[in-house]
Amino acid sequence: MLRVAVPNKGSLSETAGQMLSEAGYSGRRDPKSLYLADERNGVEFFYLRPRDIATYVGSGALDVGITGRDLLLDSGSTAREATALDFGSSTFRFAGPAGRFSELSDLQGLRIATSYAGLVGDFLAKHGVTATLVSLDGAVESAVQLGVADAIADVVETGTTLRAAGLEIFGPVILKSTAVLITSRDDVPGLDVLQRRLHGVLVARQYVMMDYDLPVRLLDEATRIAPGIESPTVAPLHDPEWAAVRVMVPRADTNQIMDALYEIGARAILVTPIHAARL
Repeated sequence: MLRVAVPNKGSLSETAGQMLSEAGYSGRRDPKSLYLADERNGVEFFYLRPRDIATYVGSGALDVGITGRDLLLDSGSTAREATALDFGSSTFRFAGPAGRFSELSDLQGLRIATSYAGLVGDFLAKHGVTATLVSLDGAVESAVQLGVADAIADVVETGTTLRAAGLEIFGPVILKSTAVLITSRDDVPGLDVLQRRLHGVLVARQYVMMDYDLPVRLLDEATRIAPGIESPTVAPLHDPEWAAVRVMVPRADTNQIMDALYEIGARAILVTPIHAARL
């Protein structure tokens, strides 16, 4: 059976569980449960701390896992990213007292507080900057004010928390992170099925199905507006001058495409969600 590590808590846990459910896998009923055997799909799920998943997968104890790209790179594990899963996005940046820093080289010889010492250390080494890393388990914004560090490296969303602590962002982006599926080898039996299913969920979330009626003479123009994945499905209507068209369109562009199709003469335009897909 395929042995899969899943986050047991934190920001990645709920979305990872939902994505696996949409992919057809069983989910745990008890949030405290650490193990679930999904015999129908040939999978065993192990619910672990997100920060530990890369270590388990890299050691070969588990076949694959879902964790953050940041946690994978920070762990030093030999596991590698197999598939980006498009949730749990975050951006890592440097921040320091307002007006003190302007570029990465300003950190030479200073102290940097972070919860991701491995990730930040590798980034600094890559750019030729030597600094002392102060490892903290979260809430690093106070480190400068309390005299523990000269600057910090952390996840930045709106920057509101940093500004409240008297800090400002500077230097290059350290990492753009997202949830990823990781593995330590390519020949894991069942990995291709898991990847295909998860990709199907991503497609279903990114696209919708659009149906509409259109005069046959306008099909070429409509296809230019909404070409679909390969090509729209076209079926004749009782009126030979009209056709029924079905096409997948990006969810984010739905209303713009509907407007454009209506403008050229399409009618009865309907949009339905896609539950699952295989492309």
